[in-house]
Amino acid sequence: MYSLFLRLALLSVIAVPAIANAMPLRICADPDNLPFSNRAEQGFDNRIGILIAHKLGREPEFVWARSRRGFMREQFNKGACDLLMGVPEGLRAVATSRPYYRSSYVFVARKRDELHIARFDDPHLEGRRIGLQILEEDYAPPSLPLIRNGHAAQLVGFDTFGARSADIVHAVADRRVGVAVVWGPLAGYVAARDHLPVTLTAVSPQVDSSGVPFTYDIAIAVHKKDNALRNAINHAIDQSDAQIRAILARYHIPITADEKEAR
Repeated sequence: MYSLFLRLALLSVIAVPAIANAMPLRICADPDNLPFSNRAEQGFDNRIGILIAHKLGREPEFVWARSRRGFMREQFNKGACDLLMGVPEGLRAVATSRPYYRSSYVFVARKRDELHIARFDDPHLEGRRIGLQILEEDYAPPSLPLIRNGHAAQLVGFDTFGARSADIVHAVADRRVGVAVVWGPLAGYVAARDHLPVTLTAVSPQVDSSGVPFTYDIAIAVHKKDNALRNAINHAIDQSDAQIRAILARYHIPITADEKEAR
């Protein structure tokens, strides 16, 4: 018994300095982009990033950078951080982990209207102002089928990032637009946080006839040749699956099943 305690004591003495001397895990994150991240570390990607870092025995260190055009070239690819949360699996120019959640764009409508719109060819879209997020100078991907179905003149643009990102969901609730198409994690978070009388319906089908996806497997990016870190993150995601799902649930993130797996 004494030898067992001695071995445990020696292991603890050896292990603590190893963790303490490990390099911090630098995580690039937007300082004002809830529910994903903010400078106060209140976003779900902040919390999942911290969880992953601790699973790797490293202390998380957030590197604040706006998620805008040129970020990958000017920040990530120049070594500003070790990883980036919340990227589509398979994103070019980086290596990506296995996904830690899967979500989709959703139609947001007022509960009282009972529209239940899921498709871009739904006749209930006719004549309604349609809210859509703007990514830099361009509309989000759902603009393509909306325009193809004759709704170009009905589109109303809203900010995607920062303090005004919640406006698109509020615009549905207060009737400034008749319906909106919003990235699911933002819509779910805002609707629950602000107790808005809206419904969320996942866009269907998950991939447009032109090949544009509306559902994404979301992963963690590391530098292209950093296979060791990617493998370690994959292991940490596997170990933390229940905790990650609990964090996503607290933020009311809509989780979308794979259509192929559902069949």
